[in-house]
Amino acid sequence: MKTRVSTLTLLFFLGTAPACLLAQSAGAPTKIGFVSIQEAILSTAEGKKSMADLQKKYQPRQLEIQNDQRDIQAISDQLQKQAATLSDEEQRRLNRDLEEKQKVLKRASEDYQADTAADRDEMFRRIGQKMVKVIQDYAPKNGYSVVMGSDQLQVLFAATEIDLTDQVVKLYDAAYPSDAATSGGPATPATRSGTPSTAKPAAPKPKP
Repeated sequence: MKTRVSTLTLLFFLGTAPACLLAQSAGAPTKIGFVSIQEAILSTAEGKKSMADLQKKYQPRQLEIQNDQRDIQAISDQLQKQAATLSDEEQRRLNRDLEEKQKVLKRASEDYQADTAADRDEMFRRIGQKMVKVIQDYAPKNGYSVVMGSDQLQVLFAATEIDLTDQVVKLYDAAYPSDAATSGGPATPATRSGTPSTAKPAAPKPKP
């Protein structure tokens, strides 16, 4: 499963538009900041531990899917390599088994994808709502007229000093330490692109 959250999902928990992140300061020079919301969520202690929880929760199902894939490959290999020696009845039996296992695998894979996506989206929504409050508190106190989520914007250039992602992560961890403590075990930090390298339920890959 990819951990990248869709624009619609981000807009759902952040509000109907990035305007939810706006902090107005009438009469003051415009000071703009950007936050990579997805990266920030995955970089918080709560986000890392939540992703580790999801990985642990779905690992047994992922292993079952991989075992089913190996069984399917074994039957396919047998049909191909022993085609000349297998009786017609045996070939029919193996083909029936293959077809049934493929149907079971398809259903299991679809359920796995849907369940992991739902849990992951709920995690982003839960942390995202609290993160918005952190940003809305931080922005006016530090003179920002506008703070925007760069996930929904095509930012062609931004000076490093207006990227508030790391600062927001620190503020979030300070504001919600108890939430992180009850979320699960440690996970691999997110990369700078906003996509975690290993701390996510990985999509099963067929093995030859």
